[in-house]
Amino acid sequence: MKLTLITVASTAVVLSFAAHAQDTSAMKMDGMEGMEMKQESRQMAVADAEGTIKAIDPAKHTVTLAHGAVPAVQWPPMTMAFSVSDDQLAGLKVGDRVSFTFRVEGGKGTIVSIKK
Repeated sequence: MKLTLITVASTAVVLSFAAHAQDTSAMKMDGMEGMEMKQESRQMAVADAEGTIKAIDPAKHTVTLAHGAVPAVQWPPMTMAFSVSDDQLAGLKVGDRVSFTFRVEGGKGTIVSIKK
C-alpha cells in the first residue's frame, strides 16, 4: 500500500513539473530586450589581423587575404575573401602585405580598415 501511495505521489509531482515546464508562453520577457543585443554583438566581433593580398575584385567589392590565425574570433590561418568598400582598396595591389581590422557577421568578414 505504501509503495502505491509513493508511486502515485511521485507521478503527480513529475506531471506537475512537466506541465509547468511546457507552459512558457505566459513567461514575462520585460527587461530582457538586451539579451538579443548581447547575442548580436557576439556575432559582430571585431578583430585585427595581418595578411597578404591574394586577389582584389572591385566588381564584387571583395579582397582576398591570406592571413594568420585570429584568436579573437577563433579562426585558424586561412585564405578568404572579405567584403570591402571601393575607397578602402585605393593604393592596394595583389602581393601587398597588410594589417587590417574586420568585423564578423554571420561567419563572413567585412573590412573595417586596411593598410600596408
